[in-house]
Amino acid sequence: MTEEQPPSKTITPQTKTEETNIAVVKQYMSTAYSPTDNKGRSSVAHLCTPTSTFTAPTTFPNCHSPLDYADSHAKVMSAIADLHIISYDIVFAKDDHVLLRYSAEGSHCGEAHNGIEPSGKKAKWSAAAIFEVKGGKVHSFVKEWDKLNMWKQLGWMKGNEYV
Repeated sequence: MTEEQPPSKTITPQTKTEETNIAVVKQYMSTAYSPTDNKGRSSVAHLCTPTSTFTAPTTFPNCHSPLDYADSHAKVMSAIADLHIISYDIVFAKDDHVLLRYSAEGSHCGEAHNGIEPSGKKAKWSAAAIFEVKGGKVHSFVKEWDKLNMWKQLGWMKGNEYV
């Protein structure tokens, strides 16, 4: 598993418990965003509660847990094989909740995506996530992300329509 974390550009003072919760979330993100470490749900199961939830209705409507998200994200990374988080732009916690705003980048250098062969086109994007940590594990994960911006940069859209 990847131990090195991307830099955090902004972080506010945190309690020891909040720092621990941030570390759990960063470990989940490091695994879920690693083209080599993310093999799907089995890669992150140890980091999540059995009843954990995931919400991202506009970008991952069929994912309902962080485990589902790891499965789906592994498929995305098969096409964007060099995907990585550049930085955590904002990181802070309040009690059991952790907020991350992060910047990521990658190129279509892996497998075909929805029938589109690898083009080498590059993309940069940002996203925000709110996590709830219970008992040292991810209990909920809400993600907001402008997927269309990334897809346009990668050439995965035709005009304003999905390809």
